[in-house]
Amino acid sequence: MTALRPFLDRWRLCAALVAAAMLATAHAFERLGGLAPCSLCLRQREVYWVILGLSLGFMILVRRPGEPRWREATCWILGVLFLLSATVAAYHAGAEWKFWPGPAACASVGAAVSATDLSAFLDGARIQPPACDQAPWVFAGLSMAGWNALASLMFAGVSVLATIRERGKR
Repeated sequence: MTALRPFLDRWRLCAALVAAAMLATAHAFERLGGLAPCSLCLRQREVYWVILGLSLGFMILVRRPGEPRWREATCWILGVLFLLSATVAAYHAGAEWKFWPGPAACASVGAAVSATDLSAFLDGARIQPPACDQAPWVFAGLSMAGWNALASLMFAGVSVLATIRERGKR
């Protein structure tokens, strides 16, 4: 636990950096890797945007005079948000593995959309968004959603350790 102490003492900052890094990674896969996000991918990003915004706000809150009492609560809140992120990612990974159906709005139907479909789109044709039940990238047997679920669980655990550390400072 002593190796984690610098991170636990600054967990709100670290949580903001983690959220920013996860968002940057997702955007890099999209922009540089050409992997368009499906609706569940975007839902996962929404959770990280909330974590980023709240952790920055929490950094200000706990530094106000008389407000250190919020230190423990903010770590719990971040932990719950990382658990929510893990839940959304696990749901997405389960849909990719066909353990359960994903949202009807993003099931895989038909072929992928290409740039040549632009004229059809301009003529009013419907374009199918990326499918939530197909993993466009897999590493070591896990999709991006699967890796996100594991990372989010780990960060939820670190949030619990940060809460325990805050409690010990009282």
